[in-house]
Amino acid sequence: MKKQRLALILELIERYDISTQEELASKLNECGFHVTQATVSRDIKELRLIKQPSSRGVYRYTQVSGGDERYLKYYSIFAESVTGIDCAQNICMLKCHSGMANAACAAIDALNMNDVLGTIAGDDTIFILCRTEKAARDTKVEMQALLGT
Repeated sequence: MKKQRLALILELIERYDISTQEELASKLNECGFHVTQATVSRDIKELRLIKQPSSRGVYRYTQVSGGDERYLKYYSIFAESVTGIDCAQNICMLKCHSGMANAACAAIDALNMNDVLGTIAGDDTIFILCRTEKAARDTKVEMQALLGT
C-alpha cells in the first residue's frame, strides 16, 4: 500500500503543480488513499521532495534529481532552521531557532540568489540585503514557499 501511495505521489507531482501538503493529501484522497497531513509530510521527506518554481512561476513539489543534491542539502538546513520571515524596504529578516542562523545564512549564500546582494547572521536572526524593495518582497515570497508557508 505504501509503495503504491509513494508511486502515486510522484505521478501526481509530475502531472499537477502541487504546492502544499493539503493539496497533495486532497489529490491522494480523490484517488482512494485516505491519508493525514502527517503521513503526507513523512512521504515528502522519504521521497526527498522539494519545492521549486514551475514554468508558470508557482512553487511546486518536485523530486530531487542527482544534480540537485547540493540544493537539497541547503534546503534541508534552511527549512529546519528558519521560523519566520518578514521584510522592510530592501531588507529581509529571517528568525531562526537559537544558534541556527549561521547555518541557514550559509545555505542562503550557497543558493546564489540573483537579487540577494549579501547576508549577515547573528545567533537567531538573518538580514538579507536585496537589490530593490520588489526584490525583497519576491525573496520573502520565495523563502516562504521553501518553508511551505
